[in-house]
Amino acid sequence: MMEFAEDLVMIGQRAKNAARKLAFTGTETKNKALLAMAQALLDNEDAILEANALDVAAAEKKGLKKSLINRLRLTSAGISDISNAIKEVVGLPDPVGGGELWKRPNGLVIQKTMVPLGVVAMIYEARPNVTVDAAALCLKSGNACILRGGSEAIESNKVLARVIAEAAEQSGIQAGAIQLIQKTDREYALQLMRMNKYIDVIIPRGGAGLIQTVVENSTVPVIETGTGVCHAYVDLDADYEKAVSVVFNAKTQKPGVCNALETLLVHEAVAEEYLPMIGRKFKAYGVEIRGCERVRKILDYAVPATEKDWSTEYLDLIISVKVVNSIDEALDHIYTYSTKHSETIITENYTASQRFLNEIDAAAVYVNASTRFTDGGRFGFGAEIGISTQKLHARGPMALPELTTIKYIVYGNGHIVE
Repeated sequence: MMEFAEDLVMIGQRAKNAARKLAFTGTETKNKALLAMAQALLDNEDAILEANALDVAAAEKKGLKKSLINRLRLTSAGISDISNAIKEVVGLPDPVGGGELWKRPNGLVIQKTMVPLGVVAMIYEARPNVTVDAAALCLKSGNACILRGGSEAIESNKVLARVIAEAAEQSGIQAGAIQLIQKTDREYALQLMRMNKYIDVIIPRGGAGLIQTVVENSTVPVIETGTGVCHAYVDLDADYEKAVSVVFNAKTQKPGVCNALETLLVHEAVAEEYLPMIGRKFKAYGVEIRGCERVRKILDYAVPATEKDWSTEYLDLIISVKVVNSIDEALDHIYTYSTKHSETIITENYTASQRFLNEIDAAAVYVNASTRFTDGGRFGFGAEIGISTQKLHARGPMALPELTTIKYIVYGNGHIVE
């Protein structure tokens, strides 16, 4: 049996106690705390930026990729955005207590109601905004949260977690509702994954390696967020202007995130005209194109794509490109290499669009739109705690409803089973 670090057990106990109180804390109190958290971020901007500068400097010294450093970096505008995201959560309906009621022929009344999950543990990488987003969503949905961020953002996370936890407690929220594990060594993470006595669910958010580690090692139930090998298929009947705009946006608007485009498939009938158009845009922006043999005959500056490229989440200004003979070949390719995150088709053909929507198995499927829209905020959910690519309990952007479960409340009057 695994021995748990004493301080980790204390964190678990505090979270469990807080979750018990949060389960029946009213919406007004939770919203008051959230507004206080949003203001506290603005009031402590200097301390947050100072801590973040330490993280960024350390990341640059380690030689981390530019895209990762950009995800790590906070600015004054960024802090304002995070604060505003909390305010958006305030405006969202409280999911706790929702549900339906029905009466059985024998007079028994049954209510199916939504209740908090309990204690939610988040294990994530170099994204300081996740610290705040996760805490806000957990609090609004009545859950306590234990946060374990990556070492790259530890100084930022320490200040962020302290600031919002203090604001919440001063507004009437039980101490222990928001806690950060400040030790970033692997052993603490592994222990956290086995703390079934204190934790109800773990949500990993990060790269494929992190997610795989949690799934393979956790005895606590896991809601698996997924890596994003996202595809765009430019169909025979695509509008070129839309195809250039959508594909370029999906790849370059923010390349270091899971809903960014990684693979472009182009129908052979439009490849000769379309590829030079998107190729020029990519080349000017510094995007490396890794193409199949047919792509390289059209774009002589493309480098050869390997088998590994079709299943790689680059999170960088790199894209793999393939010419396909038909929509059937495009669907087969996506079926083989998709991580079931986000896929899009660019076409003016209704039949083709409906085939794509019906046959693609992914959390989000688009017609003539960028995969970058797979996001809680852009879907109107407010902040998100992650994007699930699994099929049980939650799928797609996870917001407040996905942080609840079901309780059946039954009203009787001396009813017995005969």
